Amino acid sequence: MGRDEDCAVYAFDGATMFHLAVPQMVFDEVARQGLAGWKTVLFSDQEGEVTTAEGYRLGEVRGPEAAEAADVVVVPSWFNDGRVPGDSLRQVLQDAHGRGVTIMGLCLGAIPVADAGLLAGRRAVTHWQAFDSLAVRHPDIALDQSVLYIDHGDVLTSAGTASALDACLHVVRSRLGADAANKVARSLVIAPHRDGGQAQYIERPVPQRTADDPVSSLLEWALARLGEPLTIDRLAAQAHLSRRTFVRAFRAATGTTPAAWIRARRLDAARRLLETTDLSVEQIADDCGFGNAVTLRQNFAAAFSTAPTEYRRRFDMRSG
Repeated sequence: MGRDEDCAVYAFDGATMFHLAVPQMVFDEVARQGLAGWKTVLFSDQEGEVTTAEGYRLGEVRGPEAAEAADVVVVPSWFNDGRVPGDSLRQVLQDAHGRGVTIMGLCLGAIPVADAGLLAGRRAVTHWQAFDSLAVRHPDIALDQSVLYIDHGDVLTSAGTASALDACLHVVRSRLGADAANKVARSLVIAPHRDGGQAQYIERPVPQRTADDPVSSLLEWALARLGEPLTIDRLAAQAHLSRRTFVRAFRAATGTTPAAWIRARRLDAARRLLETTDLSVEQIADDCGFGNAVTLRQNFAAAFSTAPTEYRRRFDMRSG
């Protein structure tokens, strides 16, 4: 059994049932699986009830004092207009953070966390629709659109909607280990994304393909050939674009360079093989296009701060 944790989830009029339910669903599953005595409670600016976006009325919502005994305080979402939070919530977040409590701003919930001053000078992520407004409001925050969530240890933020599941599962993994997180993920039938708060553990999806977008079809083509040499010239030729035009179009579509994207996808493939097979590191390096084990190990260590063999030991999906 892991240590007990009390998680306080902020509720407000207009919050969606999904956003409120995600941290409760993941964290309460820890207790249901007998992994630790985790408990969640809803709190708001004052004790009473809140009305969700769907029109449901939730009673017995605690007041701000509920956060005083919490080990984790979660702001699961926020108003779509991005309004500035009231003094009560800002004070709750600041006081909790000062006590060493973990603060989570999920989806638009990163906005009040930022307004409480807990993200100054740090990387953060939120729903893509709020990126521009949050960047203007807090130019000292380095917003990162390439990740699902970012964990600083004391403060965690996540991207839009469903990524809150990944972020909460990450917290389970951080506190109780990989086996516990995998059990929770299997029970809830969700993917065990593991340490995905770090950019290197995030799989960037292929952009939606359109008929006039040569880059999207190229990405699908490249993903099927990661073990082959994939130079910029070869990729540009496959996309039927000049090298310069291709590089510009690729960055516009993916937010990164062709070399960085290919390297990240090869690392994604290597992780999957480490998790699901008993192939040697040398074979995985060859299959994923790194050429040799030394190059794989160097890239893996640079991206994940661990060795392939250690990653396999921690995250082997065939055990448990």
